[in-house]
Amino acid sequence: MPGHKRNGKLPYPLPYGLDITEIDGFDDLHHAEGILKEAQERAAEIYHAEESHFLVNGSTVGILSAILGTTKRGDKILVARNCHKSVYHAIEMNELQPVYIYPEFLTEMHLNGEISAEEIERALREHEGIRAVMIVSPTYDGVVSDVRAIGEIVHRYEIPLIVDEAHGAHFGFGTIFPENSNICGADIVIHSLHKTLPSMTQTAILHINGERINRRRVRKYLHMLQSSSPSYVLMASIDACMDFLQTEGEKWFCEYESMLLAARERLSGLKHLKVIKTEQFDLSKIIISTLNCNMTSGELYRILLEKYHLQMEMKAESYVLAMTTVCDSEEGMKRLVEALFSIDEELKEQNFDTVFTEERFPEADVCMTSAEIERLPETDFEIRPWEDCEGWISAEYAYLYPPGIPLLAPGERITRAIIAWLVHYREMGFSVEGSVTEGMLKVTGERNNE
Repeated sequence: MPGHKRNGKLPYPLPYGLDITEIDGFDDLHHAEGILKEAQERAAEIYHAEESHFLVNGSTVGILSAILGTTKRGDKILVARNCHKSVYHAIEMNELQPVYIYPEFLTEMHLNGEISAEEIERALREHEGIRAVMIVSPTYDGVVSDVRAIGEIVHRYEIPLIVDEAHGAHFGFGTIFPENSNICGADIVIHSLHKTLPSMTQTAILHINGERINRRRVRKYLHMLQSSSPSYVLMASIDACMDFLQTEGEKWFCEYESMLLAARERLSGLKHLKVIKTEQFDLSKIIISTLNCNMTSGELYRILLEKYHLQMEMKAESYVLAMTTVCDSEEGMKRLVEALFSIDEELKEQNFDTVFTEERFPEADVCMTSAEIERLPETDFEIRPWEDCEGWISAEYAYLYPPGIPLLAPGERITRAIIAWLVHYREMGFSVEGSVTEGMLKVTGERNNE
């Protein structure tokens, strides 16, 4: 193995020459003693972690292993509701009881803010028996929470803090980005290298710190959930990324920060479109708000793509997200700035028209755990249109992708407000995923007519 035998005559431009297996001298990721052990130790040093593990199944496998490794079946876990769907999958796999905390909704920007340390403390006081805390920082939009303050509170309860820092693999490098969560005291941190650094898709790293983690259990789940034939192409990409950070990072980040700050300074002069950010923010994310002009986020997204050939990362209800990285070029940054000014000149001031600007998505009414839903016989379920699901209990997820954050999870009561949001997103042209049939939900339970 592998079957292609690294044959350079194959008519495809793929890296066959790098694609090997655990042959002599090339170590074994699941029992690293040689070059992979050294490579992971270097990654830990670069990221100021005590222990680091290469991930070839993306941050998803890191999140699953972190949660399964720090909880036991049926435990309670405190979870930021704006976490990625993989967190919810881990909850289902370990039959956990989730206790949710919600980010502050910033009405003036129509943006979810950070998770507050005070909310974490309140939840830990009110709910006994929580075994782990899971948050995401930065968010997909670049919002950063005070991980240091949260960690200090969580550790007073002698439980671990897990931080999904997938979108912050560049944190701690350069001068304008926040410290990474290893430095801020998190017990487990997961980084998606491929999101913001020069590394191939699916590459990520899990870091472990401190004595609150049963490291053997986390490693056990990494071995169980990662491929037994991890890609050496992907692992080489991770190691090359570490080499880049160690030898070239300072130079590249200096040039990148100069370009980025110059672009943000110019964009502050937009008249109708607005570049927005929270107080604690990842400046690599450029959020262009359409709240106060006569253009929707969908229209802006489409014009940037079709007229200016600029691919944005995401469109939300009232903004478009441009995701920059250390590998962006000055020419590309200039094109984005000039395109936005050209569009801005054609716009007029207009208030954003939505009934939802004063509220965030409704808080979950958890009636059953997702594991309890999974154990029900198929005869207990019905498939119903969204509009006819009020009062029923969902047996499926519903989430917008990107970013893959559930609006509804199995075991949660479906309210009129939730239905209104789902319909609203569909009418706005967003893809609501997670259910088997579009516009329908698999549900259970008696209708609640209160």
